[in-house]
Amino acid sequence: MGQGQYDIQIKPAAQKEINRIPPHNRVRIETAIINLADNPRPHGAKKLQGAEDNTYRIRVGQYRVIYRIYDSELVVLVVKVADRKDIYRP
Repeated sequence: MGQGQYDIQIKPAAQKEINRIPPHNRVRIETAIINLADNPRPHGAKKLQGAEDNTYRIRVGQYRVIYRIYDSELVVLVVKVADRKDIYRP
């Protein structure tokens, strides 16, 4: 997925979460994920505290995309996508 310098991979659980999001929001989220291939640390991306060193989040409206960057392999792994009120719950 994506033609940038980084390869985008989405965990199956994250893909299921994306599929449950209403279509008008899903398009914005998918576009934001694809854009991570060109710039895995876009303006507004936050490094998550207390998580692995390479874990970040971006905001897409009321949704959050949690992902890990593996610079040595040029891979962005999308771990979780959810509404902001649910994203940080275990």
